[in-house]
Amino acid sequence: MRTADAIVVGGGPGGSTCAWKLRHAGLDVLVLDKATFPRTKLCAGWVTPEALHDLELDPGDYPHSFMTFDALSLHWKFLGIAPRTRQHSIRRYEFDDFLLQRAGAEVVEHKVKSVREDGGYYVIDELFRCRYLVGAGGTACPVYRKLFHASKQRASRLQIATLEQELAYDWQDPTCHLWFLDDGLPGYSWYVPKANGYINIGLGGIADHLKAKGGHLRDHWRLLTAKLEQRGLVRCDDYQPGGYSYYLRGDVDNVRNGNAYLVGDAAGLATRDMGEGIGPAVASGLRAARSIVDGVEYSLAGIDEFSMLLGRSTAGERVRRWMLR
Repeated sequence: MRTADAIVVGGGPGGSTCAWKLRHAGLDVLVLDKATFPRTKLCAGWVTPEALHDLELDPGDYPHSFMTFDALSLHWKFLGIAPRTRQHSIRRYEFDDFLLQRAGAEVVEHKVKSVREDGGYYVIDELFRCRYLVGAGGTACPVYRKLFHASKQRASRLQIATLEQELAYDWQDPTCHLWFLDDGLPGYSWYVPKANGYINIGLGGIADHLKAKGGHLRDHWRLLTAKLEQRGLVRCDDYQPGGYSYYLRGDVDNVRNGNAYLVGDAAGLATRDMGEGIGPAVASGLRAARSIVDGVEYSLAGIDEFSMLLGRSTAGERVRRWMLR
């Protein structure tokens, strides 16, 4: 049985950031992930300056696709604004692999099925054992299911269902476009250009609202792609979108159980106005590592509940009021 000081389940930004800091502190760290990296990850790939700061990552030192927006184009039915705000886009295929390699931890491809406690240790599938366990496996994280689900029920009203696709495309418009509450969608849709000839397009909405309206994401997808073609942004004859779900920020208590921690989407930390999850995942990964190394309280209080992008704007206040109702 492989024994480590800490095991991180999930090699995304939250898990790799936690592993990175634990390795810097001298701990023996093992990362378990069911995928082989680099791997495709559905995500708009929006990265904030705050997340880069937390990662101690200078854009000039990042060796992969990286694009900066100094303004974004935000659309409502009868309103459009272009706030000045510096944001970035990356490809998760490259970004996650880069962060995981930088962490310097041992990585094992393994799909976790069982987790049990045994004399101060956590035993995983009778193959791995550790003193500290970090659940960073996203919405379906097995650490959440095995150790937290009974006492930490997620709020269904905060569940987001998405449909999106990232594809190679010779885009002509370098602007990031976001459409809110468009065509009755209880959420927003996006067009995010990326460096080196890629784009990500997609949409997300509150699952309960979609169900109550009898709506289907595929219907909204057809409306979105028709609009993108009409605007001259994207034309594609063979879309193959994929879907997933995650949770917006709710209560952040009960994210530690003994020496087991939840970070990122496993804890449900995506911002409530923009659904941005990379920044909160990174911040929570850092805090979990600090708690393990220094023995301090693990608290997620103070991690932004709303994205800085819209935090100071009238438009942002409109979105926040709608998401909180």
